[in-house]
Amino acid sequence: MEKIVLGLPKGSLNNVNRGNTYQLLVEAGYEVRGYEPGKEENEIFITNDSEIKSYLTRPQSAPVELNREILDLAIIGEDWVREESVNLSKELITKIGDLNYGQTRLIVAVPQGAPYNSLSEFFQENKNRKTPILCFTEYPNLTRQFFMENESYQEIFGESTPLVQVRGLWDGDNEMVQIINSDGATEVYIAKGADLIVDNTQTGSSLKKAGLKIIDTIMESSAGLYAGTSCTGQKLEKAQMIFDQLFGAIEARKFFDVKFNIANHRVADTAAFLVSNEYCSDEPTVTAGSSFSQINVLIPKNKFPEMLKEIKSLGASAIVRENVKQYVK
Repeated sequence: MEKIVLGLPKGSLNNVNRGNTYQLLVEAGYEVRGYEPGKEENEIFITNDSEIKSYLTRPQSAPVELNREILDLAIIGEDWVREESVNLSKELITKIGDLNYGQTRLIVAVPQGAPYNSLSEFFQENKNRKTPILCFTEYPNLTRQFFMENESYQEIFGESTPLVQVRGLWDGDNEMVQIINSDGATEVYIAKGADLIVDNTQTGSSLKKAGLKIIDTIMESSAGLYAGTSCTGQKLEKAQMIFDQLFGAIEARKFFDVKFNIANHRVADTAAFLVSNEYCSDEPTVTAGSSFSQINVLIPKNKFPEMLKEIKSLGASAIVRENVKQYVK
């Protein structure tokens, strides 16, 4: 088969404190070179899968590269996919599946001391001003759509379109509401005189440090595996295989693999106890011995402490707990 071209994210989705996509690939069984966090190279090699060709890509650029068939597949946040797709008449990017990491919110923020607590209140409080409302963001398309869907905006400005400026490109007829593209560090624009910003945040702590408060949420986002228009046929089948490996590694993080010995006369009761309390993913595996048997369960991590207490009371011994590397249902 022709190689599938995979875009791997630069920035926060390959950061040990947020996403660490490199580690996810390793846990999924891939041998990766040139993608260690902080040491990424433009061309990345997955040495144990010759059907994948990988490149480093900015999350903001990945949807464009998928649409233009430069990439077949990419790991990106849903926020960037929607930002690129707002003005399209049909979807050009297909989600293979959520990867459930890199969670973030796209929010509207204003100065901490501002007298409004929602975007509607903001527009009402500023409807009689003589100077334009200035909003800075890396998401001008989603921001404009969200503003235009707001009831107070519609009441004040009708169907007019906020003016969007992306460097030298200007679009829109409502010069009283201007949305200006920023290139990162968006929160600093409030200190420089902007009225509000639209930015993504995980915990909101950086916004608080910058003296800002959240007044609305546009969307929640997490990382996913997305395919472009060139990902069809065998490539699409390969994309699904890649997703299954990645998602299996993510699911594995939720479980412990636990083994312990139990006296044979207590095996049936112990197995029934584990199933009834959902201390195993399906049912325990029992390896019988002459006087003792070994029981093996895959247990959700949050249930392990309570299970440990109970199985010890039943006489369990030689209890071994291990991390799970892959879990594919």
